[in-house]
Amino acid sequence: MRNQLSAFIGHIAVERGLAHATVEAYRSDLDRYLTWMEDHGIHSLDQIRPQDVQSYAESLAGDGQSVASRRRHLASIHEFHRFALSRGAVSDDASAKVRAPKSASHLPDVLTIDEVSALLDAASLNGSDDPVVLRDKALLEFLYATGARISEAVGVDFADIDMNDRLVRLTGKGSKQRLVPIGSYACEALKRYCESGRPALLEKSTARQPEDRAVFLNKRGRRLSRQSAWDVVRIAGERAHLTRPLHPHTLRHSFATHLIQGGADVRTVQELLGHASVTTTQIYTHIAPETLIETYMTAHPRAR
Repeated sequence: MRNQLSAFIGHIAVERGLAHATVEAYRSDLDRYLTWMEDHGIHSLDQIRPQDVQSYAESLAGDGQSVASRRRHLASIHEFHRFALSRGAVSDDASAKVRAPKSASHLPDVLTIDEVSALLDAASLNGSDDPVVLRDKALLEFLYATGARISEAVGVDFADIDMNDRLVRLTGKGSKQRLVPIGSYACEALKRYCESGRPALLEKSTARQPEDRAVFLNKRGRRLSRQSAWDVVRIAGERAHLTRPLHPHTLRHSFATHLIQGGADVRTVQELLGHASVTTTQIYTHIAPETLIETYMTAHPRAR
């Protein structure tokens, strides 16, 4: 079993090119799974029966694992068994009929357009020319304009941005790339930061070689980290006096929801977000009740 696990990890890391964190999540889930099987006297994939997989899934619930965690574990197990079947290591997929628990229906945290405006205004500190303020404003405008994941935003290089055509190349999960438009507000904030803020941050660098590629820099002139970027978002939210703390995907959720409420189709938003499946994107088709009422009152000829 362990040999098959090693082969599977090599497959997803090299052949499929999944991100390191994703590969490690698979490794952790499957190591736990195989250890459980070994503890129950099962030492070959051919020995695993559907009821064994079901028992393992139930053990996760008994250990207090959340529904989301159990769904992820089973997704890893399904992938592993399908891989083993494709390589001829087993004659059938013992996990095929084991279903993941249904996830609780929930909507993503989304800011209103007014709240986004307040957030972006608060980040500018009344038009301050401080290099860090210029960077923070540009970063927030960029996140909302593109719907980028924070890891994608901090990974952006100058070579990825075409200011003339207002496009940025984002590198997402599995190193997959996509082109996303950038709005005029984000372009203006980026231009101001790159002309006035970034050179001042670069001067503070103690590195032997200047950071020529990265767009967003920290106070020491190095590429901004993911954690520091989210500190920027959190602090801006506090300055804007928003009623709830911002989490890593708030601006991405808001970007997608506002696009769909503005008339964009789900497939287009899927491409912009870099989702592999349109099912993931469909959660953004929710519309706030007040928006539904306003749309109905405006469009329905007999509503007035």
